[in-house]
Formats: sequence, structure tokens, C-alpha cells
Amino acid sequence: MDPGSIGAAIPIVAILAFTVLKLARIRSEAGPSSPEIAQRFEALEREVHALHQELLETQERLDFAERMLAKGPEDRRLGS
Repeated sequence: MDPGSIGAAIPIVAILAFTVLKLARIRSEAGPSSPEIAQRFEALEREVHALHQELLETQERLDFAERMLAKGPEDRRLGS
């Protein structure tokens, strides 16, 4: 991964890390007996999973765009 890709991923990784810390805090405060907290925890887990999927898709698109830009104008034409 080149430095540009890393720079673009840093904010998303920070959001994911913050969310994981928030999940851990909620779990430690609530204990296993609170169904409301368990539901909130599961919702946050789903959200983190969705964000992770978005990050992977974004990185793939960025890698594709970088490969296309690295090619010369002749190579970028469709059908070449």
C-alpha cells in the first residue's frame, strides 16, 4: 500500500478503533444481565462490520484508480 492509500485509510481506522473502544466500555459497564445493553452492543458490532466492509471496498477502488492513473493515456483506453 502506498503512502496515499495509508493517508486515506487513517481516519476510517481511527473511527473503527474508537467504535471498538466504545463497544468494550459498554460491555464492561453493563455486564451480561442487561438485554438493552446487549442489543446496543449487537447493533454497534453490526455497524463496525459494515464500516469495515466499506473500508475494504474503498481501498479496492482507490487501488484500482491508482493503477489506472499509473498507466499511460494509451493504456487507459477501453478495448486496449
